[in-house]
Amino acid sequence: MTSCKKENTNDNLADKAKAIHQRVLVLDTHVDINVANFTDSINYTQKLKNQVNLPNMEEGGLDVAFFIVYTGQGDLNEEGYDKAYKNAMSKFDAIHKLTNKIAPNRIGLATTSDGAREIYASGKKVAMIGVENAYPLGTDISKVKKFYDLGARYMSLSHNGHSQFCDSNTGEKEDVWLHNGVSDLGKEVIKEMNKLGMMIDVSHPSKKAMKDMIELSKAPIIASHSSARALCNHSRNLDDEQLEWLKENGGVAQTVAFSSYVNTEKDKKYKDELIKKIELLGKEQHLELVPRNEIRKLKGKAQEDAIAIYRKLSEEAKDHMDSAAVDPVNVADFVNHIDYMVNKIGIDHVGISSDFDGGGGIDGWNDASETLNVTVELVKRGYTEAQIAKLWSGNLLRVLDEVEAVAKKIQHPAL
Repeated sequence: MTSCKKENTNDNLADKAKAIHQRVLVLDTHVDINVANFTDSINYTQKLKNQVNLPNMEEGGLDVAFFIVYTGQGDLNEEGYDKAYKNAMSKFDAIHKLTNKIAPNRIGLATTSDGAREIYASGKKVAMIGVENAYPLGTDISKVKKFYDLGARYMSLSHNGHSQFCDSNTGEKEDVWLHNGVSDLGKEVIKEMNKLGMMIDVSHPSKKAMKDMIELSKAPIIASHSSARALCNHSRNLDDEQLEWLKENGGVAQTVAFSSYVNTEKDKKYKDELIKKIELLGKEQHLELVPRNEIRKLKGKAQEDAIAIYRKLSEEAKDHMDSAAVDPVNVADFVNHIDYMVNKIGIDHVGISSDFDGGGGIDGWNDASETLNVTVELVKRGYTEAQIAKLWSGNLLRVLDEVEAVAKKIQHPAL
């Protein structure tokens, strides 16, 4: 009798979560892209092997995805800036091609909260744009407006490595800094972003750079994909002091489902065991397995073949992991971070992100088709529909509205 009651309770909870999930606007602030998936023959209308595409969004009820114009950190010279700018433009072009040519009947590009809601109400999915690493700007501040006009509504000033604009969190490891926070050029970019209405993203910059940005910005900021450092001591996460700064600033921290940022130790144990099984399967099948850190050095077909073999063996290895006494980082572990940050800084300052197709993914939310599982866990923990709506999109869109309001005041001080 007890088990029957428990089963009914679980069914009721799942039904309740599904109904809430269908009613709220579900937004993910960080989804990376590969321009190879935006061609006439291979594109997001198909259920590709990547984590986010239209079939997966539709299946999992992911309504809005911030697609990311990401550029890795390169040398601080004109050659590096030019190469990075071309890369950034190719990603802007890909996103516009998706919404204008490939699937305009299924997804539209939004640049405002009202625009996002209108597209959602029409029954289509919503694309928005974020820029991860301002490095492609070079030293030309006018390019901030170029990116804004192309639809970018947030931008981080650095990634892994110090940029010309600010220090990165990666400097913490060796305590080596280039600017001791935000550079003079970075200060100009922040002014321009405030003036245009572009959210400042602090997920990759250093702690000192984040402090500088909050002091310099006239508008609230966001951390587009960062979790709580108190639960996972990684420099990509926000410590309690940073969370308090964010609260005072009126911003929002988008908790990220990146397994090593959710629980580094648990993630390492699982992946160490997984790699052992992958290597064993490779030997059994007489397949040459290129180490993951060597794959990125390969080019063309050699790299594609190496990735294909690794993916094949990885999927097979996961099926064998059921017998291992090691669990992967899961949705419950992820929502622990949401709980922590909500308790620390309040429901109005916390959001949700995946970092899908950029390394993100946890057991239970490993692609967009599984997005409902996050809502199920939130319902299980007693979050109300109004609170879930804030976490999934309300808080982030509120910040976007406030950033736009600040921009209007800067542009029209007499009004």
